[in-house]
Amino acid sequence: MSFNRVHLWAILGAVFLIRLISLGAYPLMDTTEARYGEMARLMTETGNWLTPQFDYGVPFWGKPPLFTWMSAGGIELFGVNEFAVRFPHWLAGVAVVILMANFARKCGYSGLVSSVVLATCAVFAISAGAVMTDMALTFGLALAMTGFYRCWLGQRAWGYIGFVGLAVGLLAKGPLVIVLMSLAVVPWLILQHGVIGAWRVLHQRFPLLSGSLLMLCIAVPWYRLAEQATPGFLDYFIVGEHFKRFLVSGWQGDLYGTAHDEPRGTIWLFWLYAAAPWSFVLPILMWKKRAVLKQAELQQSGLFSFLLCWMLSPLLLFTLSGNILPAYVLPGIPAIGVMIAMLLGDPQHDPKWFKGCAAVVPILLVAALVVINVSVGNKKSDKVIFAQADPNVPTFYVGTRPFSGQFYSQGKALELGDLSLPLQLPKFQLIGRKAQVAQLVEAQALNCVVEYTAKSKRSLYRCRPSS
Repeated sequence: MSFNRVHLWAILGAVFLIRLISLGAYPLMDTTEARYGEMARLMTETGNWLTPQFDYGVPFWGKPPLFTWMSAGGIELFGVNEFAVRFPHWLAGVAVVILMANFARKCGYSGLVSSVVLATCAVFAISAGAVMTDMALTFGLALAMTGFYRCWLGQRAWGYIGFVGLAVGLLAKGPLVIVLMSLAVVPWLILQHGVIGAWRVLHQRFPLLSGSLLMLCIAVPWYRLAEQATPGFLDYFIVGEHFKRFLVSGWQGDLYGTAHDEPRGTIWLFWLYAAAPWSFVLPILMWKKRAVLKQAELQQSGLFSFLLCWMLSPLLLFTLSGNILPAYVLPGIPAIGVMIAMLLGDPQHDPKWFKGCAAVVPILLVAALVVINVSVGNKKSDKVIFAQADPNVPTFYVGTRPFSGQFYSQGKALELGDLSLPLQLPKFQLIGRKAQVAQLVEAQALNCVVEYTAKSKRSLYRCRPSS
């Protein structure tokens, strides 16, 4: 093995290892990770593996259950902690890297270069291990897209694998996976075969009927059972989450939070920094190696244009949407690794700048971990407060209870709805901002002492009713 390849393996190993070690090194932060982590904890506590719950007895209709199943499985293995809920998502990221490395090799390019590029994309490095829906969706779409291309080349069995990938996507984030795939493969097929030829190729080369039945057999039973268990789910999820969420900025129908309202076209800016450093490298390489690119496109049966359509599909879908997040570019990121592997060729002769770009990411991951632990984590999570709290004393939030408060109290910390409830107890704890708690203490003549104040500006009080 050449020195260059050892260098690349070292970078790849460092990224995976640093991210793995970091999974339990910082708290679940509000709102996304703490919310999804709490839903997984609720799933294991209540034994309800059918419908994710927003709170006890409150169904979560916003997403299908795959991400919750993943984190809940981690809790079953490792207990209620950050590592447990993040580890399955890290494994999903590793699975995407392996899948794309295999795809690159089968197409005649370096799987190692593809892996290094993908693993060191900023949004991928962060999301591989984050408690979100996006990595499961990315794995499903990657399986669907690679299965489609290999089936198009004549490997019909891969067509069925592609439909399995769509089923995974349906259970990860819903029909969005079909929309993303259609935006990629339909224009590409038309580019390769023309409008009429594209439909002919679809029917001749792909197991459309049997593959669709396979996909539906895997995914539809959960949708049917979920609607039976909580009527109204399909209307909210299909109409609300798949139309109103993306077409209506600041959508007010969101039951579980506040919709985002970004200027139209912001998804392209998100892509620029989310896919860094390779979002800057790729356009330059495409221009400098345009002759190589043209030859490769002819020799590899439209592979580069296929990957380009794949990468662009999330950007095209969300261009006219204001309700977006940077992670929405993630499903198209796996294509970047193979594209750069095509442009660079033999990894033994890759320029030094390539390894320099890749080597920056492990350093940035360590730096980000330090920043989170020093400042950000305690501002956006109540874990530090519950480290100071007495788990045997009833705890109440004055004001809104964050999801991190639910997770780290294992559901025991309650919102203070009935102001007389603490007065019946010999002692209790209050958590809240000082102004809110001071108002309550004065109104109820409580005897409270500040035990700890976090960087979130919420404080822990130990209290007794005044005698």
